[in-house]
Amino acid sequence: VQLQASGGGLVQAGGSLRLSCATSGFTLDYYAIGWFRQAPGREREGVSCISSSGTSTDYKESVKGRFTISRDIAKKTVFLQMDNLKPEDAAVYYCAAAPWRTVTDTCSSYLYYGMDFYGKGTQVTVSS
Repeated sequence: VQLQASGGGLVQAGGSLRLSCATSGFTLDYYAIGWFRQAPGREREGVSCISSSGTSTDYKESVKGRFTISRDIAKKTVFLQMDNLKPEDAAVYYCAAAPWRTVTDTCSSYLYYGMDFYGKGTQVTVSS
């Protein structure tokens, strides 16, 4: 399982960025993909998740309405569109993957407990 996040950068508050997660070594149809972030001095937190079927998504409360997760099966890529960015969104963003194990799995549980595989992160900086 390999994941590579890209698309980070420096943006002014209120601006937008689109992160990409290129995946390989597994099939998106059987894995949940999540975005996590970690700011200096803070614990890693789950930001967004999309289910293996692509029909279910979940978001950290503070990003709801501003961030959108999506995926392109053919390109084996998952995206995180981030709009109306705030200084508190600044962090290293990681994409992660976990096999969707049972019918009772939920994105919210993955965001809370974490996932099995993480890629290298991409830095997002938001200036005020």
